[in-house]
Order: sequence, then structure tokens, then C-alpha cells
Amino acid sequence: MTKQKISAGVVHAVPADLRKAVISKPAVHEVWEDISALARNEWICWIESAKKSETRERRMRIMAENLVAGKRRPCCWAGCPHR
Repeated sequence: MTKQKISAGVVHAVPADLRKAVISKPAVHEVWEDISALARNEWICWIESAKKSETRERRMRIMAENLVAGKRRPCCWAGCPHR
């Protein structure tokens, strides 16, 4: 099995669970590679800022749905403080 390429954010690397979620859905992966590195950074930081695993999993589902729907950044979030 070959590893699929997945681009990271500006500051944040893609964690393993998020990588798996992105590459498991071709439509999500396509949009993920199309958005800017800053936008990817926002998604990664938003997901990593979850304190509970349930919240993290829910945020990954929301991210996938939103990317496919054309939303390129997390909604109603102040943004990544690390950039």
C-alpha cells in the first residue's frame, strides 16, 4: 500500500487521525489539497484544540462535511493563534 500525499498547514502538521479522515474520502482529500496552507492550518488547529476525543471526532466529521460543501475554513472560530 502506498502512502497518499497530504499537505500540512503553515504551522501545524497533520495528525494521524485527521490524515486518515481526509484520505479516506476522495472528495474531502481533493478539497483539502485545493485549500491554502493557512486554511489547512485553521482546520488542524481547530480540531487539535478539542479537549475531548468525542469533540475531536465530531469536528473531523464537521470539517469533512464543510469542505465538500465548499466551506474553506472553520466557521465561528477566532482562528489559529499560532500563525
